[in-house]
Amino acid sequence: MEFSLILTVGLAVLVGLTLGLLGGGGSILMVPLLTYVAGMEPREAIATSLFVVGVTSLTGVVTHARAGNVRWRTGLVFGAAGMVGAFLGGLLGGHLPGTLLMVAFALMMVATAVAMMRAKKKPAAGTKEGRDAIDLRRAVLDGLVVGAVTGLVGAGGGFLVVPALALLGGLAMPAAVGTSLLVIAMKSFAGLTGYMASVSLDWPMVLMITGAAVAGSLLGALLTSHVPEAVLRQGFGVFVLAMGVLVLALELPSPFGPALAVIGAALAGLVLLCRLLVEHCPLRPLRTQSRG
Repeated sequence: MEFSLILTVGLAVLVGLTLGLLGGGGSILMVPLLTYVAGMEPREAIATSLFVVGVTSLTGVVTHARAGNVRWRTGLVFGAAGMVGAFLGGLLGGHLPGTLLMVAFALMMVATAVAMMRAKKKPAAGTKEGRDAIDLRRAVLDGLVVGAVTGLVGAGGGFLVVPALALLGGLAMPAAVGTSLLVIAMKSFAGLTGYMASVSLDWPMVLMITGAAVAGSLLGALLTSHVPEAVLRQGFGVFVLAMGVLVLALELPSPFGPALAVIGAALAGLVLLCRLLVEHCPLRPLRTQSRG
């Protein structure tokens, strides 16, 4: 087995681990992994990512459903709209230049990192979480938009779906995470269908990577109760930001690429050092829940 394939499979376990721990986010790393480590062409990498993320998310749905953390009606409505958007995004993405797709994906990574590092209050265990109530029109609209992003650039969109579900259905965080995995799985397979009209995959490799990601997601689910989510989310956000800047640096023509890589690496390092070492760092969340 080639070293690049061994490395890809090993890193896929880490991607699945983040999906299992956070209910999203791992998929944002799968496309760069498949492109720069496995050596796939961007459109093939995005299509492969959609399959891997879809199967891994389905595994998470089973785990969360057993714990009662999946709101089926909310997820199916949002997911059905997302599937339409993802299919259309996949059809469009299959005909766009690879460089354009990777730049779009890098921008998505930066946006995701910023969203992850922002201060977030967990929704209170509200009155709606048991009723599975939704704003149908808004669910359809948001599902279409998030789905289109998923299909176009191969990102599962978990960090777009979770806040949307929390607002639309008043879901507590565990239910929002569990339901988001259902939505991500539906959108990922729809986006894959769109890409399959113009892209062919190396299925033995795809299945090997998928198996590794699923194993990581199961491990992540086991570790959820032992690792503080806030620590993971903040650290992973800095890492995704650095990865997004790196992808932009690799894709943009000189002299912009190298300069952007240096600036981005320096900024990401400063952010991480400030958050870890400076007690009153202005880059930290405004306030986190105190430990009970």
